[in-house]
Amino acid sequence: MRTTACVSTGENDTVDLGRHLGALAARGDVFLLSGELGAGKTCFIRGIAAGLGVAEYAFSPSFVLVREYRGRLDLFHMDFYRLEQPGEIAELGLDEYLYGDGVCAIEWAERATGLLPDEHLLIELAYAPGAQENRAVRLTAEGPRYEALVQELLDTAGDVGAWN
Repeated sequence: MRTTACVSTGENDTVDLGRHLGALAARGDVFLLSGELGAGKTCFIRGIAAGLGVAEYAFSPSFVLVREYRGRLDLFHMDFYRLEQPGEIAELGLDEYLYGDGVCAIEWAERATGLLPDEHLLIELAYAPGAQENRAVRLTAEGPRYEALVQELLDTAGDVGAWN
C-alpha cells in the first residue's frame, strides 16, 4: 500500500489531476472515489474521462447508476450514492465492468465495501483549509499496479497541486 496526497487549488487542478490519471490508465483499472457531497469526485472523473480521450462531458450518473463513455478505453462511471445496502450493489452485476476491458471510476465506493477488487486506487477528496475551492486529495494505492501508477502520476503531474 502506498499513500500520497496533494492540495488542489481549484476545479481546474482537480480536473488536471484526473486528466493525468486518465492518460496513464490501463485496461481493468479500478478507481474508487470517496468524499462529501461537492468535494470534487465528479470533477475528478471528468478529468479521467478527458485523459482517456472521451469527447463527451462526463457528469454524475446518480439516477442511472452507470454511465458508459467511449474513448481510448471505455470509461464506466458509477455512482453508488443512492444505494443504501451492499446487497443492492451486489445485484447490479458489476463483474463485467470491474473485470472487463475498460476503466471503472466509482463514486461513493465506500458503500460497496467487500464487493470491489482488493487491488485498486482509492481517491479521497475533502475540503481543505484556505480558499473555499481548495481540496485535499489523498491517493491510496492497493497493489503493485496502482503503486506504480501513483509513481507515474507523481512523475507526470507533480506540478498540479501542492504534493506532500
